[in-house]
Amino acid sequence: MKKAFLSMLIVLSIIVAKAQNTGIDKITSSYMGVKNALVGSNAPLVKTRSAELLAALSAPVKGLQPGQQKLMTTYLQKLKFDSRHMSENGALDHQREHFENLSKNMYALLSGLKLNSTTIYQQYCPMKKAAWLSETEEIRNPYYGDDMLECGKVTATLKGQ
Repeated sequence: MKKAFLSMLIVLSIIVAKAQNTGIDKITSSYMGVKNALVGSNAPLVKTRSAELLAALSAPVKGLQPGQQKLMTTYLQKLKFDSRHMSENGALDHQREHFENLSKNMYALLSGLKLNSTTIYQQYCPMKKAAWLSETEEIRNPYYGDDMLECGKVTATLKGQ
């Protein structure tokens, strides 16, 4: 009986962890889409990807612990604010301004939650004095696109679960 109960608890904890990761992975993947569109200096695509990020941020993330839920609540409106502005404005410079705050808040959220299933790199551009997140170690600067594509360095790594 105890073994069956413990097995059931393990299965439930795996299901909850997958539900958390699914929501966080969708948010992270959507963020990367925005970042990659900025790297390509493609303002219409930034609008589309930002709308996708806004949708991902608007979907509930299930199974968070109380501390994680509090952290999510702390950053959710800030992330939505910048995503919304980027999705409504087609000016690349304006989108990049909002991306700076979006990236800062996304890093704070992901580093606090510790639920990302893949490794994420925080990268920093000394010319812009701003950071962003990337799915690869290779520098592809979203603030300057082709003008300074490789300007930056990795400053932190969030290991995947």
